[in-house]
Amino acid sequence: MKTKTIKRNKINVVTLGCSKNLVDSETLMAQLRAGKFEVTHDGDTDEAPVVVINTCGFIESAKQQSIDTILHYTEAKAKGLVKKVYVTGCLSERYKPQLEKEIPDVDAYFGTRDMPRLLKTLKANYKQELVGERLLATPSHYAYLKISEGCDRKCSFCAIPIMRGGHISVPADALVHQTEKLVSQGVKEIILIAQDLTFYGLDIDKKRTLAQLIRKLSAVKGIEWIRLHYAFPSGFPMDVADAINDCSNVCRYLDMPLQHGSDNMLRAMRRGITREKSTRLIEKLREKIPGVAIRTTFLVGYPGETDKDFKELLNWVQSLRFERLGVFTYSHEENTHAYLSTDNVPEQVKKERAAQLMEAQRSISRQLNKDKTGRKLKVLFDRTEGGYYIGRTEHDSPEVDNEVLVKLSGSDTGGRKKINQGEFSDVIITSADDYDLYGIIPD
Repeated sequence: MKTKTIKRNKINVVTLGCSKNLVDSETLMAQLRAGKFEVTHDGDTDEAPVVVINTCGFIESAKQQSIDTILHYTEAKAKGLVKKVYVTGCLSERYKPQLEKEIPDVDAYFGTRDMPRLLKTLKANYKQELVGERLLATPSHYAYLKISEGCDRKCSFCAIPIMRGGHISVPADALVHQTEKLVSQGVKEIILIAQDLTFYGLDIDKKRTLAQLIRKLSAVKGIEWIRLHYAFPSGFPMDVADAINDCSNVCRYLDMPLQHGSDNMLRAMRRGITREKSTRLIEKLREKIPGVAIRTTFLVGYPGETDKDFKELLNWVQSLRFERLGVFTYSHEENTHAYLSTDNVPEQVKKERAAQLMEAQRSISRQLNKDKTGRKLKVLFDRTEGGYYIGRTEHDSPEVDNEVLVKLSGSDTGGRKKINQGEFSDVIITSADDYDLYGIIPD
């Protein structure tokens, strides 16, 4: 019987949390590969002697997932399945002293900006000339592009500035170079990410220059889609809307977390905007960018949220009919401004309000999807699964939004034998459900 052997120079990088964490892991893996290590992402426990866990510390559920993952690998270490376990990322940045005390079997903990020290511990040299290089963990046709690090906002519920520090923009020339490199690797879609895209350029140019960056990236030959995530509503630079509208390869899609629709809650959350101003902003964006899909997220169960506050939010969502929507329940986080308040909304009430909001959105999404029946849409195909080719329109981001499904075989593919991953194709929408579209490839 053949047994599995551990490869001595192999490192398994495990990523938890958001796309910004994923970019950090991809950067780490590129550095390790340059150091002659074999690298796997989210690989099997018994394949690599060294595991690096890139943790999330944003909310309670994410923290628990990170802790559970650390314990899983320290148990694997105790069984001899791995030799070394290292922890980095947001949870480690925020709770390093406590983690060192409570989970001492981890070989070392590192913060969010400790990559050179982590590499040195792994016996790999940090190569400055590789800054911006990444070993992609996404499918080869799309990639996230982190345009800044940290955040200067003072939202009362958010611990991101504690873990990531203040806002630092990546110079535009460096981002153009990264994009050109990604295109050379086969990437067709880049997804701009940051804690707040709209702060881009303030620290470099003393003014918001996101719109100028978008235009520069749009000019990179080979990029077919550019998508924007995480734009703060307060002080939103409207020249960004012009850039989206003017550049044909910029998706008519904008991720803008609004957090609440009650002025009482918006003040308590320190969001710097009112419901009326948010409404005017959404209406103006829809006017300036015809056909735009606005994705937003809301936070329910914040300290002091009353039934009246929630009803205002629910009515607002039903009135504005957002194209994409997600909901979080409030998590009481140490060292945030909100932690000074009593977490007085029962957990069950938080869950009920989240479910009620998502039920309202389900109805909205179903109707918006049915309105697309009979239309021809450009689709980027990500994978095959369950007898279907599965892709996305420009209005959908990977993993969080709607999908388009086309049957693998038969007349639905228009006589074509195969649709390749990363390929664009027109699709005629034949039917729709709450969150997905079904279609055929036209002849």
